[in-house]
Amino acid sequence: MAAGSAAGATAVKPALRESPCDDCAIRETSVCEVLEPAQLARMRAIATIMYLEPGTTLFQESEPAEHLCNVVEGAVKLYKLLPDGRRQITGFLFPGDFLGVALNKSYAYSAEAMGNVRLCRFPRRKLENLLTELPNLEHRLLEVAGNELVAAQDQMLLLGRKTARERLASFLSMVSRRAAARGRPDSPIDLPMSRADIGDYLGLTTETVSRTFTQLKKQGTIGLPSQTKVDILKREELEEIAEGG
Repeated sequence: MAAGSAAGATAVKPALRESPCDDCAIRETSVCEVLEPAQLARMRAIATIMYLEPGTTLFQESEPAEHLCNVVEGAVKLYKLLPDGRRQITGFLFPGDFLGVALNKSYAYSAEAMGNVRLCRFPRRKLENLLTELPNLEHRLLEVAGNELVAAQDQMLLLGRKTARERLASFLSMVSRRAAARGRPDSPIDLPMSRADIGDYLGLTTETVSRTFTQLKKQGTIGLPSQTKVDILKREELEEIAEGG
């Protein structure tokens, strides 16, 4: 199925001609932040707006990488299917994050909406043509690709060397830092993914994830005001746990 044509995706709508970027909540924290007004107008000219319902697949691993997207609202999970049919979640993306960057002509992972999602979508070929004229945007996208590589290396360390407690503490610290970097509160943090999704990402069972959340809550490191929010009550302690302290 072609990217964006999965059930649960509304019709793609052209970006409004007026000025949809003026009141964009992620304008100052996305790849667009490096663009001058005239450059932003050119970026907007090739953009379309896409709305996804919960559970909608944006694109699948190995499909032709025909589009790149900026998450405007909601959250997206990235995953790969292992040869034995199991799923490995490789990342979670939030407003301001960019996805779809591919080193070859196919997507290296699948992307699925967690809750309702709004995206700015760009045709890959048109965006590549634009990059030749906007070196600042090209540099910004190279930074995105570099950040993805660092995140992949961090996850390898997470899965290979850390205990369940250290993995969850590292995950919560990472989400908190990313929220702050995107201009959102670093506590409480939003966790729209399920405990099973967190387990898939951390290489843990759902039961272990739930038990570790409870342990961190009992010792006063975090608070759990709801299933989808976490209060970071003792940040230094959480960071120490993440580092193996």
